[in-house]
Amino acid sequence: MANPSFDIVSKLDMQELDNAINQTAKELSTRFDFRGVNASVERTGEEAATLTADTDDRVKAALDVFKEKLIKRDISLKALEAGEPRASGKTYKIDCTFTVGIAQDVAKKINKKIRDEGPKGVQAQIQGDQIRVTGKKLDDLQAVIALLKGADDVEVPLQFTNYR
Repeated sequence: MANPSFDIVSKLDMQELDNAINQTAKELSTRFDFRGVNASVERTGEEAATLTADTDDRVKAALDVFKEKLIKRDISLKALEAGEPRASGKTYKIDCTFTVGIAQDVAKKINKKIRDEGPKGVQAQIQGDQIRVTGKKLDDLQAVIALLKGADDVEVPLQFTNYR
């Protein structure tokens, strides 16, 4: 029998992202402090959204509402990269992008962390935008998951899949 293993991935639930965007748009259209400032949010690509408002501080407030909706939908804010407000004609915009997958440099940091702080006998190998972790004991794999869940220096949201 093969050694137990699991995969470390960084994925985004697109349906939950759509729900968060729709809830934000609804709240921006109904809240009294956003009346008359043309505040809106719209999806601008597969993993991007744009917030728009008439003033700089209102677009920042719209970003706070959007972050609140993402948290309620269990989308980690580590996946969100929000730019600075920029003037676009008479309006201000904030471009938001979402990171999906584990970048090569981040994967190397995670791999090194597992090697340095994880239990002995556990191997981690980078496979594209995910990491496969194998070990002889299930308890060692559980220890690696606990180690990575408690790590503050990982800059992407992590999910653990294919646990066998």
